[in-house]
Amino acid sequence: MNEKEKMIAGMLYDANYDKELLEERKKAKKLCYKYNQLCPSDESGQKQMVKQILGSTKGEFCIVAPFWCDYGYNIVIGENFFANHNLVILDGARVTFGDNVFVAPNCGFYTAGHPIDFERRNKGLEYALPITIGNNVWIGAGVQVMPGVTIGSNVVIGGGSIVVKDIPDNSVAVGNPCKVIRPITDDDKKTTWG
Repeated sequence: MNEKEKMIAGMLYDANYDKELLEERKKAKKLCYKYNQLCPSDESGQKQMVKQILGSTKGEFCIVAPFWCDYGYNIVIGENFFANHNLVILDGARVTFGDNVFVAPNCGFYTAGHPIDFERRNKGLEYALPITIGNNVWIGAGVQVMPGVTIGSNVVIGGGSIVVKDIPDNSVAVGNPCKVIRPITDDDKKTTWG
């Protein structure tokens, strides 16, 4: 098994010294750099560039620059995806966003993790676990999502949260670590704010 296959399988792999993975990250960073240099009014150019970077997109989407990722090909976005400034996705494993997902500024989705023991960590070993975001999700500003997390559908994640465990459907969750604070109910349709 080569290092890329180990990465995709969720095993420990050599992230720092494997030539194939280093080249793939360089390629993704180069594409992200080009994307981030496009004029904000060049919406057509932005869409074309995002389609080159990401593994899969549906019809309508918008990612506001700057945007950075490790590989790009492990990122899947659904219909009507929106991400504001400073989105970072470390996609050693698959990162999947459902339909109607809104991501506020300064958010990160990190599939990569490192061994706790320094001997393996110093050898450049890491692992990557997939992240899945359901449909109709709002991720507040400054949210950080860690490896292996699934966020269900119809969820709001409050700004500044660090999501380390799965969040179930139809809930509002917030904090560090992020926890469900209440379900989303029909009463929420009667307010103009959270």
